[in-house]
Amino acid sequence: MDSRVAVASLGGTITMTGSGAVSPTLGAKDLVAGLDVGEIATLATTPGASLTFLTLLEAFDWADEQVSRGAAGVVIIQGTDTLEETAYFFDCLWPHEEPVVVTGAMRHPGLPSADGPANLAAAVAVAAARNSRGRGSLLVLNDEIHAARWVRKGHSSLLNAFESFPGPLGLVVEGAPRYFHPAHQLPALSRPLDVPAVPLIEATLDDDGSLLDWLNVGGVVVAATGVGHVSAGMAEAISRARFPVVVASRTGAGTTFRATYGFTGSESDLIARGAVMAGWLCPRKARVLLRLALGAKQPIEGVFAARGEIF
Repeated sequence: MDSRVAVASLGGTITMTGSGAVSPTLGAKDLVAGLDVGEIATLATTPGASLTFLTLLEAFDWADEQVSRGAAGVVIIQGTDTLEETAYFFDCLWPHEEPVVVTGAMRHPGLPSADGPANLAAAVAVAAARNSRGRGSLLVLNDEIHAARWVRKGHSSLLNAFESFPGPLGLVVEGAPRYFHPAHQLPALSRPLDVPAVPLIEATLDDDGSLLDWLNVGGVVVAATGVGHVSAGMAEAISRARFPVVVASRTGAGTTFRATYGFTGSESDLIARGAVMAGWLCPRKARVLLRLALGAKQPIEGVFAARGEIF
């Protein structure tokens, strides 16, 4: 039994080297040199954009095993392109009080002021801290601690690329986490038996929704305008859909409505057509949740009512 933090790497910018354009080459042992950690594993060496749910399930199983064997917490390292989605993936499934913390880097090791070592050290400190328990999955970069449910990548390249609405959950100060809010963790979903295909479609101006008619998938998330509105054509296509449709807001902040507007394509109209509202979840988080819920044979409406709202 090792009560230290376990660390696994999936790849990403933090692992990339090269004389010109860089690619992932470093493993977990290279990254944690000088840090007092427990078990170390390189589970993949992949850019964040190429990670799959299967790889994430393997990482989840590894992390679950480490905590079951006594680890104080787990840190998962990966590319920042999909870090917000991975954080929420773990948050939906994580059953332990010990935290799982995801981190990465905006600058690769060959650049001046590379941020990977500092981000990793902060992530390990957060994962080890007693006041991080009961918080599920956390994202740590740039000395900010973000709740998986709210965090998003708001800039393509800056060190402070990640942001949350309504703000970070806490900060790393003098090497230790300081939280602004008490711990709150939703019950974990069952581990999915499979991960059905779920595309994300953005509703746009003059969109007739015909793409939905061509799809043969497990479900679809529609990134709708405003509080959950689509065109009349998209609304009709949602009625014809042979799979569950979840509607989220494409705006980046705020919730979908349920009963304010009544025109064709409004939130109340879409609910009447069988669509499920994502609430406060952004479209990318809604897609993660829908895939996991479908894979675990969970009732879609109940899952989104529990995880998409603020109580």
